[in-house]
Amino acid sequence: MGWRHEKYSSTIMKGTWSRTCLAFGVLILYVEAMAAPPTHATTSQCAFRFGATNNEFTFDTGVLRGKLGAGAKSLGLSSVIHIPTGMTLDRSMGLFSHYRLFTAAKRHGGGVWDLPSRAELRADGSVEMTVKPSPERPFELRAIYRWHDASTLDLATIVEAERELPGFEVFLASYFAPQFTNAVICGMTNTAPKFIRADRSLAHWQMFARDDAAVAMIKDGRWTSPPNPVEWTVCGKLTHPLAVRRAPELKLNALLMAPPEDCFAIGSPYETEGHYSMYLSLFGRNIKAGEIARARSRLAFRSALDDREVLQVYQDYVSELGRDDH
Repeated sequence: MGWRHEKYSSTIMKGTWSRTCLAFGVLILYVEAMAAPPTHATTSQCAFRFGATNNEFTFDTGVLRGKLGAGAKSLGLSSVIHIPTGMTLDRSMGLFSHYRLFTAAKRHGGGVWDLPSRAELRADGSVEMTVKPSPERPFELRAIYRWHDASTLDLATIVEAERELPGFEVFLASYFAPQFTNAVICGMTNTAPKFIRADRSLAHWQMFARDDAAVAMIKDGRWTSPPNPVEWTVCGKLTHPLAVRRAPELKLNALLMAPPEDCFAIGSPYETEGHYSMYLSLFGRNIKAGEIARARSRLAFRSALDDREVLQVYQDYVSELGRDDH
């Protein structure tokens, strides 16, 4: 009996130890998966699908779940749930939504989300939205939303000009949940790149511009037109078109980025202001009549990263675009 009891106890201990090792191994794999950058999506999971209403699409990448578009409105991502934490990541008019349209000293309408549009689900799982020209808006605007991987969205904004468009700008807006209390922009102090906090002491509405020509566009009068005119304070030079909204409690970063030639400024209110927003100013150049121009941008959610790691994510993005162009 003693021998059988000892053998039975040993078997139990081995089983308990095996289950403990398995559980610990699963925990390690989960932590590593959250810390590591996601790989490029190759499955149909990272694709949009038809939603409940016209011009609305849903997604569930395994990391993010939500919708794109909202009926007749040309909205970006909305009702976005971060699946590992169950938290909602957006508010108001969502993430990566096209907002204001400008040419030199002129605003074209209120917001893109107020304009009639149509949307198409493409064979590769991306969605293309189109806003047709009008007498007051002499250009077609298209947007192609595509998942790069389970936590990274790529956006191509395309304009086809019917007439010359001097100083053309598309203002891309993102409104984050209130947990995203920290905001930084990749600016420059003296001659060194630095991530600058959108601190209240700088200004209420802060803009970081690529160069003097970008500053001139910001100040040409386009922002005085209603509705909701804004008085921007140019707070510094934009080193890279790269900004971060951080949710410290969630240990989650939202990275907004674009290649240098496609984005001429980044705007933000002070970081805890009630909009919890971030804006990319796209194009920033003259577009000729008949020209088709494109601006690229990316929204990436990552676990807590320091500034050096954020910069590496951006450099990898720019390198990737360079390879794609060749």
